Amino acid sequence: MSKHKPQLRIPATYMRGGTSKGVFFSLTDLPEAAQQPGEVRDALLLRVIGSPDPYGKQTDGMGGATSSTSKTVIISKSERVGFDVDYLFGQVAIDKAFVDWSGNCGNLTAAVGAFAINNGLVDREKLPENGIAEVTIWQANIGKTIIAKVPITDGEVQETGDFELDGVTFPAAEVEVAFVDPADGEGDIFPTGNKVDALEVPGVGTLNATMINAGIPTIFVNADDIGFSGTELQDDINSNPDTLAMFEAIRAHGAVAMGLINHVDEAANRQHTPKVAMVAAPQNYAASSGKVISTKDTDILVRAMSMGKLHHAMMGTAAVAIAAASAIPGTLVNLAAGGKERDAVTFGHPSGTLRVGAKANQASGAWKIEQAVMSRSARILMEGWVRIPTL
Repeated sequence: MSKHKPQLRIPATYMRGGTSKGVFFSLTDLPEAAQQPGEVRDALLLRVIGSPDPYGKQTDGMGGATSSTSKTVIISKSERVGFDVDYLFGQVAIDKAFVDWSGNCGNLTAAVGAFAINNGLVDREKLPENGIAEVTIWQANIGKTIIAKVPITDGEVQETGDFELDGVTFPAAEVEVAFVDPADGEGDIFPTGNKVDALEVPGVGTLNATMINAGIPTIFVNADDIGFSGTELQDDINSNPDTLAMFEAIRAHGAVAMGLINHVDEAANRQHTPKVAMVAAPQNYAASSGKVISTKDTDILVRAMSMGKLHHAMMGTAAVAIAAASAIPGTLVNLAAGGKERDAVTFGHPSGTLRVGAKANQASGAWKIEQAVMSRSARILMEGWVRIPTL
């Protein structure tokens, strides 16, 4: 008899949400030992995605060898009053045995509502035969409310459409996603109490930085302060180890300043958050597809780092941070966008442009974002079972 056990067979759905892809699971479909947080769950998800992979390819798994395609999602019917489902996101490291649970994925959020409906996790009476289904989501990583508006046609989730999203090749149905009170955690949206801080980064210098908790903790710096124009594409950044090390140093020291970690050495075990982004005033540039983006197409240019590399478009949660910061006068984002009051901003990223909206108000000296809204799209790429060797 063989000493090797057969593979585990786990129901799963492979979905694109926004400019990301991930493997989606219903909580109750996971092996019992993986239905609770801990080492067994992490080991299972690592093996599903194909990590850790010293080759950096994730060939023996479902991952796509980039931060935006090395993702997992666990959905369960919510027991919270007023919510349909609980949504838990795991960012899987590529070359390390590590799953980061410290933040949300805004892009995959666009697929959560459709997955929930398709898997019977939303009460049928909430679903129109034709129209828009509002799915109320509890984002379990950061304890926040998200509302996804999912189009329904003839009683089924509509995935096809003519909505185009820069960074995604083909059009699909539009899904509007609203992040309610998106400040990450409790307290002021600015963890240091300041809209702009002088952030000391050894080896880099003292940089003006806006550090904000909205959507996901994010550190914004001016592109020209670190020697860039804000029009860079992935290869301009990701091909230079010294540049990547500089961004990681900014991220680590910013994480300490934001109170997310106590020492810069802890940043290696918190890769998903915070994000680092650089901002610049509008300029002409060619996106990665060759599409020409002119100054009149954008209010601001933003380039953001994710899991140590420049993102090919923009993380959805970072887009929330951009929307929030642009709506608050005096932040680096607001200043780069012209310094005026606004409730929406169109920003240029490596793949094109994206418009996001946010409404800010101030009470008792503290800023608050009521909600941030953006449109994404999502669709099922494959469904069935994912297989992994028995753990």
